[in-house]
Amino acid sequence: MSASVLVLAGGLSAEREVSLRSGRGVVHALLEAGLHAEVADVGADVLEVVGRGHADVVWPVLHGAGGEDGTLAQVLELARVPFVGSSSAACRLAWDKSTAATVVARAGVPVPDGVTVPHSLVRDLGAAQLLPLVGASVGLPAVVKPVHGGSSMGVVVVERSEDLPHAMVSALGYDPECRVEAMVSGTEVAVTVVDDGTGPVAAPAVEIEPESGAYDYGSRYTAGATLFHCPARLDDEVTARLLEQAVGVHVALGLGHLSRSDWIVDAAGVPWFLEVNTAPGMTGTSLVPLALEADGGAGAVYSRLVAAAQRTSR
Repeated sequence: MSASVLVLAGGLSAEREVSLRSGRGVVHALLEAGLHAEVADVGADVLEVVGRGHADVVWPVLHGAGGEDGTLAQVLELARVPFVGSSSAACRLAWDKSTAATVVARAGVPVPDGVTVPHSLVRDLGAAQLLPLVGASVGLPAVVKPVHGGSSMGVVVVERSEDLPHAMVSALGYDPECRVEAMVSGTEVAVTVVDDGTGPVAAPAVEIEPESGAYDYGSRYTAGATLFHCPARLDDEVTARLLEQAVGVHVALGLGHLSRSDWIVDAAGVPWFLEVNTAPGMTGTSLVPLALEADGGAGAVYSRLVAAAQRTSR
């Protein structure tokens, strides 16, 4: 008898609409693979929704706060509900871009230099004193982004020192902390790592070529706004190094069934780690389904992950 899966989507974060589209994408792939699946739009009623259902496995695809930050995973762990994803501890680690960068760098993976600036520090010391120190430490051009969150919300590229204050205000509008990171130029790629219980394996890397030049929110979720190349157009040796490092990131952070890490490969062929997602987008324009389709089909992989969640819950 096929497993039944309840996909949790929606939530209350700024990424709610993307999450709902991801939920529909996962359900579509599971149904095509022959599983019973339905999506539920959840918020604070998540335990009530899960309790009403009779699913064998829950698959949370809530993006942003409340979903990727480990909160939902911890609720499901406490309720002893089998689910596809990473543990709450791993989610919390990956959710904090600064902490994740530190862990990944210690594992020997190249990470751009960066400084984490909390809003409280700007308030207490004053921007006039603090920002010149930040700019001098990281250098320009730089990328300013919220420490927590996804979908490129609040991310700004800064090329002039006078633009740094506005960029930080933008990022801090999404999160109490922002990360100012040295910008690495090169080819933007994403790597999906899957672990169905037999160990983490990287899918083909996806190269990202946005028509606007920036892979922002619009480029991510507007059909036709970005060209994708899968597998990425990289040298074989560079590709092998990238995939190996993506698996290394997955292992170093203790991630579970699925992750998607984002990278820049510079002109010398060095992959630089940017961040990792424990509940990546699963929409029609998302990178994980694209990578998995190139590797045999998303539905088959999703089915294996559901089976893995069932096994680990026994």
